[in-house]
Amino acid sequence: MNRRTLLIELLGLGAAAPALAAHARASTGVPAATRPPATRLDAPASGLPFTPLPGPMPLPGDGRTAAQQRELYGRLAIDDRLEVPEGYRSELLFTWGEPLAEGRFGFNNDYLAFTPLEGRRALLTVNFEYISLRPWIEGYAEATGSTLPFAELQEALAARGGRVDVASLAADDPLRQPLLAVATAAMADLGIGVAGIACDASGAWRADPGRHDRRITGLSGLERPQERLRCSGPAAAVFRRRRRLGYDDGLGDRVIGSFANCAGGQTPWGTVFSAEENFQSQVVERVYADGSSPSPAERPFRFDGSRLDGLGNPFGLTGNKYGWMVELDPRRPEQPAVKHSWLGRFRHEAVAVQATAGRPLVVFSGCDRHGGHLYRFVSEQLVRDPADPANSRLLERGRLEAAVFNADGTGRWLALAPETPLAPLRPSHYARFDLSQPTLLPHRDRSRPGAEALASDAEVEAYLKQHRRLADLYPGSGEERQGAILIDAHLAANAIGATPAARPEDTDIDPRSADLLIAFTAAGSDGDGRADPAIFRGPSGEASWPYGWVMRLQDGLQQGDATGFRWRMVATGGAPWQGGMGFAMPDNLAIDRGGNVWMVTDRSGGSSLDVFGNNACWLFPASGPRAGQALLFATGPMECELCGPCFDREETTLFLAVQHPGELHGTRQRGGEEVQAHTLEDRDGGRFEQLRQVPLGSSWPSPVPGRPPRPGVVAIRRLDGRPLV
Repeated sequence: MNRRTLLIELLGLGAAAPALAAHARASTGVPAATRPPATRLDAPASGLPFTPLPGPMPLPGDGRTAAQQRELYGRLAIDDRLEVPEGYRSELLFTWGEPLAEGRFGFNNDYLAFTPLEGRRALLTVNFEYISLRPWIEGYAEATGSTLPFAELQEALAARGGRVDVASLAADDPLRQPLLAVATAAMADLGIGVAGIACDASGAWRADPGRHDRRITGLSGLERPQERLRCSGPAAAVFRRRRRLGYDDGLGDRVIGSFANCAGGQTPWGTVFSAEENFQSQVVERVYADGSSPSPAERPFRFDGSRLDGLGNPFGLTGNKYGWMVELDPRRPEQPAVKHSWLGRFRHEAVAVQATAGRPLVVFSGCDRHGGHLYRFVSEQLVRDPADPANSRLLERGRLEAAVFNADGTGRWLALAPETPLAPLRPSHYARFDLSQPTLLPHRDRSRPGAEALASDAEVEAYLKQHRRLADLYPGSGEERQGAILIDAHLAANAIGATPAARPEDTDIDPRSADLLIAFTAAGSDGDGRADPAIFRGPSGEASWPYGWVMRLQDGLQQGDATGFRWRMVATGGAPWQGGMGFAMPDNLAIDRGGNVWMVTDRSGGSSLDVFGNNACWLFPASGPRAGQALLFATGPMECELCGPCFDREETTLFLAVQHPGELHGTRQRGGEEVQAHTLEDRDGGRFEQLRQVPLGSSWPSPVPGRPPRPGVVAIRRLDGRPLV
């Protein structure tokens, strides 16, 4: 039967329609009538207390014959809901717009951190990353109980090209009022939140507002100076200097707000790190040689119906104060949050903290961009007690290093220090893999901010005759010079030859081995950067691999080698017939006390339109008959991303953030769906056609079509109250 005939059947003109309807109604996503009765993977066979979800495609270890795979996966209906295994339930804990402290629970919740308090109470720290414009507009009135002049603003801006530098507007310009209303509301929905929760007698977690509740928004400190964030380390000297090449916000080393808060991590002494990632959408990313930032006018406010960018522009925010790792103590809402500049300024996503008595404090982090780098901070002083809150001060002096990966599984760390020689990767390195990639370096005219792209080895050699060390690129001395290097960390790491990586999105320390686990989301290119194809290669040697990996890295510092490490890939994304494990684009990781690795995936808002279906949560068991295999634990609603997996103290609850449901198509309407055809392979390598019925948009968490979708946080637990696995 050809694909056209299959499409006709799925549209209701053949016998397939009733089976699809049954599939869509099934509580587990796979109707009992279509499940292979004896050979499906069950809980005892997996060595776990749950039956892994079947997902949208056959997997090698699903326990089904090729014929059963073809029967089960020939027709598929995707549901707009959060799906968990039988024997588990998910409970909605928070949604966008609900009251939190003096503000509200923000939009596009991402990273989550659980902090226990006394008794059965705890705190949940939540990042709010960015605005998905369509669902934000459609759901704003319902979520907040107020309205904004969206149509008025879009119409007024359209005559000016959809964007404007607010500082250039006259004081009485009629555009100011609607623009500031929308920009202020958007900034109120970004940042960081701390919310009290409590566990009831049934084991369910519920919101429990209290004195610890807190909101740090994109504009915290704008009106109330006491709420401004603090900066530690050398960048503070750059912020305080009076003479500079670029813009001065007049605030010295104090900072207004935090936004683009994506991933994060927790410290052994109880604080939380929040990573500022894609800040470049809202403020100017490039900087001058002295670390100062160009004028906010270079990132104008933009609102054109599809994008909402340049949110820093109306408030005069200087770009060099964003892109940092922010530390806060959830238990001390009166204590200012701190941006630690020794951890570098780049598009932060990952962070993992290693605190061992008698050794330096080590912090690993990744820059989530094509060609971004893996970084390591090593403190100058030693840790005495890993649980001592004074360890935060160790973040104020040390060194930042970037990783160089070798194809033989070894690597070394290079210091982002003035004396480090320049040794950038040449364009000819990529040419050996039939790729064209210029070398992006700090502009050789040091009076100009940002980078230039050198397209040939000859251009790179000419550059190196002019600049030999980082000190040649960043003028000054002492903290001011080091601060400028840290502010421009990505380009400085390019210049010294750090390996361009495949979007490192998360890092986590394995509690059993102390190894570092790294989720690399995708090896591709955004024009400015590309992952090194000598390191990040697909299963068959592909120079570009959009499905990602999980890497295990053994850092030499724990064994007395201050600069070396060893690495190996332990999981590969992609369809099984491509050499992958069935997932695509790994993102956040969490490791439970048993060493089991939990992973969520991060594909675009239109991810439901590809063969991998909705973004999901996967489990890699540490032991048992399925050790190291990828088992599907949960799938998200339409066009969403699952983020921030974390556990309660007893590990009976998994907290997940459901981010940007309906990001592509907005509100799901009754009957709004499309039919897709995908070519799959069974376990014997036989190809067959799958027809897939896919809703367009989302109404999650409501099951009723027509309700605007809202990001939210869920708590998943077993019905019998026992630990998750």
